[in-house]
Amino acid sequence: MTATTIAALPTVGPYSKHFMCAEACIPHHGPSMDFDGSEQDPEMKTYSTVCVGREDDIKKSERMTAVVHDREVVIFYHKGEYHAMDIRCYHSGGPLHLGEIEEFDGRPCIVCPWHKYKITLATGEGLYQSINPKDPSAKPKWCSKGIKQRIHKVTVDNGNIYVTLSDEPFKCDSDFYATGVYKVIQSSSR
Repeated sequence: MTATTIAALPTVGPYSKHFMCAEACIPHHGPSMDFDGSEQDPEMKTYSTVCVGREDDIKKSERMTAVVHDREVVIFYHKGEYHAMDIRCYHSGGPLHLGEIEEFDGRPCIVCPWHKYKITLATGEGLYQSINPKDPSAKPKWCSKGIKQRIHKVTVDNGNIYVTLSDEPFKCDSDFYATGVYKVIQSSSR
């Protein structure tokens, strides 16, 4: 049995506060996520829920970072709702925890600070503006590229914020940056 330690991402600026929780060391009984291209039975992917911080702390900062079962995530609090996703942008690994939240077509999105990619908080869809080149008077409209960023489940219990990693069997583009050399937070085992 291994244990995963929650760690805060050291950042500079308004989101640099460190968050820890009393349950910071949670035993992990499930298998590791396998993103090297080999198929893994989706029924076998099970992750325990991990406490990542206190509700009061995230409401003040509107975001926090954590390592959940060796996967880096960012948790956002926006307009009374919690959202968690992989911390690195699916496009080029940009630091989403440093991006701004803006609304596009009525949907709240995190805007990657590197290349301004827009990712919906609720679904992880990449959004872009499209225009019909054959109709010069047409107005651009927002379209979806499909789910590009892996979204994780957030729950609140007794003032604690918990994250459960996604067990969806499909591959997301953000999986590439969530593993291997692109990881910036190293978790320690006890």
